[in-house]
Amino acid sequence: MTLPPLKFTADGLIPAIVQDAQSRRVLMMAWMNAASLEATLQTGFMNYWSRSRQKFWLKGETSGHTQKVVRWAADCDADTLLFEVEQTGGACHTGYESCFFQTFSPDGTELAITEHKLFDPEKTYQK
Repeated sequence: MTLPPLKFTADGLIPAIVQDAQSRRVLMMAWMNAASLEATLQTGFMNYWSRSRQKFWLKGETSGHTQKVVRWAADCDADTLLFEVEQTGGACHTGYESCFFQTFSPDGTELAITEHKLFDPEKTYQK
């Protein structure tokens, strides 16, 4: 498989923004390396590189909350990726649909969280 010319960081990573293909809501941002990008393109499901765990991971491998790729693009500088996906379950490991559930006013004041969790992370993820 030949990847398009992309600009990875010095660590070999590229940011991936993930958006729900139907609602257009931004679900999450994660990092990919060339291997996780290739796995994503081969399987049709989102694969990432975990900087904290220093390992490859398939979204949904422990929760069952998968992301099936509908389409993807690179930005004009080829240093950020955008994936539109069909999300099964919640995208956020804290139980919300999106990792961007906490909003703020223009002055930085934290606003009340208005959405409900889709799942209980304590029951979903095995330690």
